Amino acid sequence: MSEIDEIKSKLDVVDIVSEKVRLQRAGRNYKANCPFHSEKTPSFIVDPGRQSWRCFGSCGVGGDVFSFVMKTENMEFSDALRMLAQRAGVELRGYKKNESRDSYFEINKIALDFYKDALLTDEAHSARIYLKSRGVDQTSIENFGLGYSPRGRDSLKSHLLFHDVDLGNAVECGLLNKFEDGTTRDFFWGRLMFPIFDRSGRPAGFGARSMDDSMPKYINTAATPVFDKRSTLYGFHMAREAIRDSDLGVIVEGYMDVIA
Repeated sequence: MSEIDEIKSKLDVVDIVSEKVRLQRAGRNYKANCPFHSEKTPSFIVDPGRQSWRCFGSCGVGGDVFSFVMKTENMEFSDALRMLAQRAGVELRGYKKNESRDSYFEINKIALDFYKDALLTDEAHSARIYLKSRGVDQTSIENFGLGYSPRGRDSLKSHLLFHDVDLGNAVECGLLNKFEDGTTRDFFWGRLMFPIFDRSGRPAGFGARSMDDSMPKYINTAATPVFDKRSTLYGFHMAREAIRDSDLGVIVEGYMDVIA
């Protein structure tokens, strides 16, 4: 038996789907309003015998536990596989964790925590005043993980070294600049920091706002193996459940518009 088949044998599609959808018994199957489009008459069917689900309405989509998790959680197959394997208690021998890709998220998380702590310092007073003037309260600061990058050009670099982070990887993450002589310095400094999360809620990059007129107002993490500004919506990881439930999404221009 393959690892995928073993996972399927240990998980019930009804249990997985019912965590996201309110199911009603309909003979040997279960039915519900489709979670992927608006409808008044239930057309979404879960078949426990076949361990499958399908929308018989306008969507026409369907599949197994893997495809349901991928669609509802906006995950790639490899991520859904790891999540369901852990839930089923199945050890994945044939699928190695992408250590390089995951390490970028881990480094970004270290930077995120550093920036959050820095927002509480005296140096970040102007950033806190700005947030207050825009009506951003402490709850929003915490929910969106807002922070501050100190003006010391080696502040984050020193913090990363303390955590044994390979500086080459930090350069690839877009957190450090590397110069021709081989030296590295912080890429973000003296700025209000907006962490940008991927669809799974992992920190993929940062947006940053200057607190004075001496620098460009906004800069962002350059394209990296885990971040592409053109294909990343700020705040989507927080809004996707509401978008799915209401079948409506509102696109706004900037970070502060999303937070507001």
